[in-house]
Amino acid sequence: MKKWLGSGMLLLTAVIWGVAFVAQSVGMDYVEPFTFNFARYIIGGIVLLPFLALGNEGTKKTVVMSEEDTANKKNFIADDAVKRKKRIKKSVLGGIGCGCLLFCASMLQQFGIMYTNVVGKAGFITALYIILVPVLGLFLKKKTKPLLWICVAVSVVGLYLLCVSDGYRLELADILLLACALFFAFHIIFIDSISANTNGVLVSCVQFFVSGLFCMIAMFLFEKPSIAGMLKAYIPILYTGVLSCGVAYTFQILGQKYVEPTKASLILCLESVVAVLAGWLLLKQSLSVRELIGCIVMFIAIIMAQFVQKEEPEVKPEENAS
Repeated sequence: MKKWLGSGMLLLTAVIWGVAFVAQSVGMDYVEPFTFNFARYIIGGIVLLPFLALGNEGTKKTVVMSEEDTANKKNFIADDAVKRKKRIKKSVLGGIGCGCLLFCASMLQQFGIMYTNVVGKAGFITALYIILVPVLGLFLKKKTKPLLWICVAVSVVGLYLLCVSDGYRLELADILLLACALFFAFHIIFIDSISANTNGVLVSCVQFFVSGLFCMIAMFLFEKPSIAGMLKAYIPILYTGVLSCGVAYTFQILGQKYVEPTKASLILCLESVVAVLAGWLLLKQSLSVRELIGCIVMFIAIIMAQFVQKEEPEVKPEENAS
């Protein structure tokens, strides 16, 4: 049941993120990248503050014990308090790590979206983290079948068809989005490593304030923030702040508690499909036949990679910690 709940959270996350590509693209018409991300991350963090008291996720456990032994009861309360303190500390440190990775990934994505004119294309390149997650697993001493490398090669072909039109070089936006995909892969792997015994709401809240702090510093250093511009972009900012950040990223952290990383990344990759559909429906954008073929080839590679990795027997044995 928990795995179904986790999968449902990740699916909703993918849908929200896919539409967020459109919101981010529209938001760029009014404010600059650091300003946009500063506003949405601070909003995302504020939205979660009221839920922290409700988001203990089992830090307070109801235990049936004999009340006649007061000494044992006191020892239990003291031991439980120590465990809760360690859990909170791990959650805060995990949130700081997530915030640093999220800042790097989202800023690369925001600049990439700013320099591209096709939202769906940005969604598909970002979805390359689906390939990168199992590939990076090699550095974590995880066995990977040779067929996975075929998937990587196929995805490169799809990427070429999607991104390279005139000439033999990638555009600046494509390079930025590829780097973004790498940092999102690190983000997924890092969340997987800390998800066993952390408060997901606290991790999510901390990561937004940390990332928002970095964005604020960069905003004042490199941009000229405008209140008027933020007010004009209030709909994209509120959507990405409340839903994409406050809801979706929190659902990602909570969902990954019950879903292994490769399966989680497979579900999350559906954001690229939603991005294409949202760009078509809301922004009237279209892809050429060549780019559509590239999207299809990349998606096939993504699906193949997940089935290959899914067969590996060595999924982390951390899930019994919940």
